[in-house]
Amino acid sequence: MSALPQFSTFTTAPSTVANAKAPANDAVTHKALYRAMFDDFGDAETAALSRDWLQSRLAEAETLPCALPDQPNGLLAWMHEGSARASEQYQQYVSERKAGAPRRFFGNRSHALAFLRGVAPTKLVDGSWLHGVLRHWSNPRHAELVRTYIEELGDGRPDRNHVLLYRQLLARHGIEASPADLPDDRYTQGAIQLALARHTDDLLPEVIGFNLGYEQLPLHLPITAYELNELGIDPYYFTLHVTVDNHDTGHAHRAVAAVLDTIPRFGDPAEFWRRVRNGFRLNDLGAGTNDVIRQFDQQQEVERIFQRKSEAGRSAHADYCKVAGRSVNDWLAKPEQVPGFLKALETAGWIVRNAAPEQSRFWRLLDGDHAEMFGVFSPYELQAIQDWLRGGFSLDGAAVPDTTTGEGIRRPRSFRAQQRLAAARLPEAGLTTGAEASLDPDVEALEARMAQAPDIATLGALLVDAMAPSRHWMPAGLLATRRFIQLTGA
Repeated sequence: MSALPQFSTFTTAPSTVANAKAPANDAVTHKALYRAMFDDFGDAETAALSRDWLQSRLAEAETLPCALPDQPNGLLAWMHEGSARASEQYQQYVSERKAGAPRRFFGNRSHALAFLRGVAPTKLVDGSWLHGVLRHWSNPRHAELVRTYIEELGDGRPDRNHVLLYRQLLARHGIEASPADLPDDRYTQGAIQLALARHTDDLLPEVIGFNLGYEQLPLHLPITAYELNELGIDPYYFTLHVTVDNHDTGHAHRAVAAVLDTIPRFGDPAEFWRRVRNGFRLNDLGAGTNDVIRQFDQQQEVERIFQRKSEAGRSAHADYCKVAGRSVNDWLAKPEQVPGFLKALETAGWIVRNAAPEQSRFWRLLDGDHAEMFGVFSPYELQAIQDWLRGGFSLDGAAVPDTTTGEGIRRPRSFRAQQRLAAARLPEAGLTTGAEASLDPDVEALEARMAQAPDIATLGALLVDAMAPSRHWMPAGLLATRRFIQLTGA
């Protein structure tokens, strides 16, 4: 049986993608391109469009400063210095928090949940920029990149697959996995990652450079985990990245090793390094973590939520339901009227700000016994509305009360404390934490196709396809990942 095909011979000649002039008309939205690549990764038209779009992003990146050393032989020192600096700054943060400083990132619980929502387009394609390397697993120079991608997929384990973990985190809090109304710049990083995966054979140095930047441990990662835990939100997705991105044996170290392993011995190492640096700069495009956190506005978020609901609610109310002399249906007829509607509800006494939510007649329609609008708003949306009503009192991070327990608003237990309590109760309740396997038609179809594969090249191509960014987190993709490890020894 023949091995899977290798990369075509690497050339340090200027890449047609990396160095072409940006198209004069860069009208495609980042969101539209992201969705097109995610939905049909192999579509030829989408591939051509993403190639042109990536030209623009690379041209844009080339104008930015670069934090990498001038020569690749300085990479190890650069990595260790960056890791030490982030660790020192995090310890300073922890000391400040223990001394009574407020949270640095999240003002209240809905702020943290809005952050999870805002970065979802990037997190839901985590690791995707390395997918194109899988086709060339047998080249030992790419072993570090292949292993990194496999670990992003959790070695095919559902409890470790990064994308599946994030999807479960969103679902737990009623946050949709593909928000339709996020700003376009929230999709930039995810679109870059998917485009790099699609054009890896032309852009290997840029992929390696992007990977180098993405896998370094940033200060915001441990702070995010710390504050999510404090607010009673599972931080595991973020703590997992703190551990796997370590500079000793983790992804940060492997990212550096991938650069050093792939530097041309017979080509032009200077041109290779130039392109690596430009791929590294791609990490600075679009809205980053700190941007998403900083741009949160409680009032705007509540208005957005009501504007989304207005489409369904504009004809759902009786004509006698009036606020400020206008029917509710009339208020909701146009989304831009929502801010005025909320103000009218407040003037009429239906909404009482900076007070317990139960003091607002409108809140009692949403939550509690016999709430007439129960189920209209998701858990996340209820949290945002509650925090908006409570105003400054929401700084305590309290969650929406659980009406099944009768407990009122109180400061949240940390997520880890909740887990300890749950674990203590499991034996009493006779419960188990194991996940039951379920039948899946794609798993059956994949197993049949694997059995029929005539050679290792066909089998490998089949597995790589099933491990694509939009598929690897589903049962068939997880199976393909485990089988790929067995096949390749990755």
